[in-house]
Amino acid sequence: MRTNTLVILIVALRFSTACFADNPFKGSNAIIASEFIYKKEDVSFPSCHASTIAETSDGLIAAWFGGKEERDPGVGIWLSRYQLGKWTTPVEVANGVQTQGNRFPTWNPVLYNTGKEIKLFYKVGPNCSDWWGEYITSSNNGQNWTKPVRLPEGIWGPIKNKPVLLSNGELLCPSSTEYNGWQAHIETSPDMGATWKRTGDLNDGKEIAVIQPTVLVHPDGKIQILCRSKSKVIVTSWSSDQGKSWSKFELTSLPNPNSGIDAVTLKNGLNILIYNHFNAKFDWRSRSTLNIALSPDGITWNGAVLLENDPDLKAEYSYPAVIQTKDGLVHITYTWNRKLIKHVVVDPSKLKTKPILNGLWPEE
Repeated sequence: MRTNTLVILIVALRFSTACFADNPFKGSNAIIASEFIYKKEDVSFPSCHASTIAETSDGLIAAWFGGKEERDPGVGIWLSRYQLGKWTTPVEVANGVQTQGNRFPTWNPVLYNTGKEIKLFYKVGPNCSDWWGEYITSSNNGQNWTKPVRLPEGIWGPIKNKPVLLSNGELLCPSSTEYNGWQAHIETSPDMGATWKRTGDLNDGKEIAVIQPTVLVHPDGKIQILCRSKSKVIVTSWSSDQGKSWSKFELTSLPNPNSGIDAVTLKNGLNILIYNHFNAKFDWRSRSTLNIALSPDGITWNGAVLLENDPDLKAEYSYPAVIQTKDGLVHITYTWNRKLIKHVVVDPSKLKTKPILNGLWPEE
């Protein structure tokens, strides 16, 4: 009994240090775990970004792109599985090597469990304007993967954030392009990726420039997307017909320094959003804070927890991914200073919130 208590204490200390430093909601005990997926000395790549996470029948699986630096041709997709209480050593599961021998960088992996297999979508190409979509699949929870399949012309797959299975059986993939300004669109598949269709562009890329949608599904059947934008705030649009048509984009009250976000509708009907909420006192481009917010309706958001709050404005905690697992816990992964991928576990029933008023984080 004494030994078990000591172990629990050590684990609690290990997890608490990063989680609650500079956290304005010090009474919160919602964060129950925080760890790096790998140690820097255990991998060959110095830089990483754009993680994704999914649940399998064996546990968790996470992926990201890693290499010398973003855009370097040697950047590949790396993956780790959570087994026996720890993350496995990352392995490269996809790269941009072409049949003719040349190699392009890979970008923005997105994991999705279809129930029968795991799909790993990702992008290949010299830059964000000229990339294309590919995917690989695994029938044994990420231990082995098929050869890459290139998506059809005009289909990019989920561009950063996870797909959502709609009540009509269609897989809705939030997507966007960057070759004609920043434009968002929606891709759907009735057969888990065998065939595809897509909407037109949802914006002109000029009046409002948005990319990388994340999807919320509301109890009344409405679907909402929240997007990264160049407008210094998160931007939103709504659909009442299973994603076929969408309302005009509107600005939300949530300030964001043109950085990736992710969200998910929880089993209790609340919506959780992970994003960089920039402090109006500092350079708006900074990604040195990473925040959790909650909303009952996707419109009114309340601050919950500061995952990161670094006084060094050059620090970067970005591109979060978030899911809720079958046990009700929320799992978040994100880029930690472009050097590591961090994994945080949250008990949503223990989150305490305060209103976000006039774009200010509570107690800012």
